[in-house]
Amino acid sequence: MIYKIQKFSVHDGPGIRTTVFFKGCPLRCLWCHNPESQSFEPGHIGKKWPLPRLIAELEKDRIFYEESGGGVTLSGGEPLAQDMDYVKLLVQTLAERGISVVIDTCGDVPYESFRKILPYTDMFLYDLKFLDTHLHETFTGASNQRILSNLVRLGQEKIKICLRLPLLAGINDSLETMEAVNAWIDQNNIRPFFINLLPYHLYGRSKYADLGLEAPMEFQTPDQNRLDMLKDFWEQQGHPVGIGGHITN
Repeated sequence: MIYKIQKFSVHDGPGIRTTVFFKGCPLRCLWCHNPESQSFEPGHIGKKWPLPRLIAELEKDRIFYEESGGGVTLSGGEPLAQDMDYVKLLVQTLAERGISVVIDTCGDVPYESFRKILPYTDMFLYDLKFLDTHLHETFTGASNQRILSNLVRLGQEKIKICLRLPLLAGINDSLETMEAVNAWIDQNNIRPFFINLLPYHLYGRSKYADLGLEAPMEFQTPDQNRLDMLKDFWEQQGHPVGIGGHITN
């Protein structure tokens, strides 16, 4: 079930990309900007794409991929919570045709879903929301144990990982939080290719009313001084880092 195909995306991996948004997610993050993506059912939005038609649509932008070092990104919702036979064949076909594939994931899926597409995937955009299990359960409705375990296993596979850190002011944007994340990835030999600091924003709140849903609690955005401090911290640890979704190296 796909609810959007976004052309000329520059925030979902390197270069110019076409992003395929799959419908359905195992998490219920209280700050979710895309509530239309949560349910696996079509509801107000979403339709099924026959695989040959989807591949043909993605092939249309090949010239932009080749000129910019871009490709196709699978996002959501959660792309690895879908029919994995479909996803594997999609990713495999794109890779065989020379089109780069990036997977944007929350990580809360069986590791077998990762294993099926590892040979054909160039990079994972991997969300790490909270190390603390209680906080993760409170703000996303699910444990983070599988998310952390999968991240460790991906690190062992030596595949490129862009670590994405959503930041909520006063909740997980402290220097101490970043120090804990840095210690954890060092301890588990995870070497991110890039780190994206993703400050909370209000975009998407109007979607809840459109869908007949109650708006989630409103969080605060970390101020620029805080973001600059966190960026400086990661740079001091030797990690390429950016504020927002763009990857600059």
